Amino acid sequence: MDHAGYMRAALVEAEKACALGEVPVGAVVALDGEIIGRGHNLRETLKDSSAHAELLALREAARRLGDWRLNGAILYSTLEPCPMCAGALVQFRVTKLVYGAADPKAGAIDSVIDVVRQPRFNHRVEVVAGVLEEECRHILQKFFRELREKKTVGEMAELVEGARLEIE
Repeated sequence: MDHAGYMRAALVEAEKACALGEVPVGAVVALDGEIIGRGHNLRETLKDSSAHAELLALREAARRLGDWRLNGAILYSTLEPCPMCAGALVQFRVTKLVYGAADPKAGAIDSVIDVVRQPRFNHRVEVVAGVLEEECRHILQKFFRELREKKTVGEMAELVEGARLEIE
């Protein structure tokens, strides 16, 4: 399978997050042509700020291998990882990161800072950016657009209900 194929698997994970009302980010870990870890955002579901797609996929891969060192592994993420997840890539000794959409507000690879290619760290991660970028960006934009629309409708309903109470 090529980078696009693995990214499609990560997009399936992002759809799972979206179905749960979570920010639709998905990740998979591949090693020797096989997916060994999968994850999608579960922060709201688990009430755990560390339950990012990338961390969940890395943890599953490590459990499956029986080792915290994921040498030779490639992490595919639909969104540029945040500082926490970028640090985890270094700590898990992931060989390569492939991501779809950039995160201009919190991206810790190419957008805001670069955690994974720091020369002072004992491990660096190769990076491939922009794989299926449009598809990865689209699912996020659609989620947040729908969230804003729901919020607007909800706020309007509250205003209408409030006005009705004041009239009565």
